[in-house]
Amino acid sequence: MSDANALDGTCLDRLFKVIESRRGADPETSHTAKLLQRGTKRIAQKVGEEAVEAVIEAIRGNRQKLAAESADLVYHVLVMWADAGIKPADVWAELAKREGISGIAERRAREEPDDS
Repeated sequence: MSDANALDGTCLDRLFKVIESRRGADPETSHTAKLLQRGTKRIAQKVGEEAVEAVIEAIRGNRQKLAAESADLVYHVLVMWADAGIKPADVWAELAKREGISGIAERRAREEPDDS
């Protein structure tokens, strides 16, 4: 896989398809199947652990380890999406809605009470 392909969303889409294909696989031979079998709480715990490890490496300034921990974090987030029934396209659509909007304005819009 070229570096360009590794950076685009299709890499994440392919990884997500692999994750979904592991649902129902043998947890003795598939880490993904084991995570999915253990349930939402364990998956969420792993996301948190990987996020903390990525933060630690960012603070340490270790780019190589930060990249590796970030890859672990992204993988576990994708497992969490699969567990929750969220598709990458759902997240891409949400990001597309926010495109061109300042982060401050976007946050304010989410915090405003709904009049309905």
